[in-house]
Amino acid sequence: MGERLRAFGAGLVAVAPHRGAHRVALRAAVSIAVPLLVLWGLGRLDLSIYASFGAFAALYGRADAFGDRIRMQAAAALTLIGAMLIGTALSVVGAPAAVRVLVVALVAAVVTLVAAAGRWHPPGALFAVFAAGACATLPATAASFAAVLIVAGAGALFALLLTVALAALRGGLRDGRRIARARLGATAVEMAIAVGAGSALAGLAGLALLGTHWYWAMVAAVAALGGASVTARVVRGFQRLLGTVVGILLAAGLLALHLPPLLIIAAAVLLQVGAELFVGRNYGIAMVFVTPLALLMIELAVPADPALLIRDRILDTLVGVAIGTVVAVLSARVRRGRTP
Repeated sequence: MGERLRAFGAGLVAVAPHRGAHRVALRAAVSIAVPLLVLWGLGRLDLSIYASFGAFAALYGRADAFGDRIRMQAAAALTLIGAMLIGTALSVVGAPAAVRVLVVALVAAVVTLVAAAGRWHPPGALFAVFAAGACATLPATAASFAAVLIVAGAGALFALLLTVALAALRGGLRDGRRIARARLGATAVEMAIAVGAGSALAGLAGLALLGTHWYWAMVAAVAALGGASVTARVVRGFQRLLGTVVGILLAAGLLALHLPPLLIIAAAVLLQVGAELFVGRNYGIAMVFVTPLALLMIELAVPADPALLIRDRILDTLVGVAIGTVVAVLSARVRRGRTP
């Protein structure tokens, strides 16, 4: 028990080596800045959330060779756009909130398998759940499908082109290494089931307790279910919770300033840089930047009461981390019980 506690404490505060994180941060910053500035110039920042999710494609394959990275980013882009279309469809048809939660949970399970098969980095379905859940809560019409395809597609395409351009500058275009697809065994299937169940429970709990932004609870649960071991998953859950609490303080200060759109974009880009500098090194520190980034992006696309956003973010994260951690521990025990 003492050894586990020491491992938990060490994992909570450990900061991994830098390993070229500044290059990923630069790519991510440019990937999100350019689409947002274009939408600002067009006076369509109401579409900024679609552009942001499309730009998330730039976050994949950060440590992989060019050939693997570009394939991973392309697959992630298609997956994220698909998740957005599913969320938009739920909003357009006016699906009951509980149905939206369950469909997004199904997306979480399926994308978990897709990511495992493709050996994605970052692994898992966190971004897809975020995209599907957010779009499921946004008001939408039939025209929104075209907006998703055009705006998110353009954001993702720009991210891919930027990856190609930066690789060309570094002379890495010829590196076409290909990661072999993984065979999906019982462990991957069990993980997908755990992610689907955990995210569904978290979403339903968030819906029952708060009624709004329930997908934040699902994202927190998916994050808590990530990790190579039970200890790593518990550490990740606590890091997300602690980082969110600190990030909320930063978000409250930024939201209180009532920044104009252009300064919100500038702040979002800087926060994206901070997140990418630390996401592979200490998840808790990364969450200090991710939390205000998420709230600013919502403020940019769909202005809301800052106090409500902050309350929902804290409570949904607490609910999601708690449920995700419990499911992670229980699923690990079930797996050990079946191991001969």
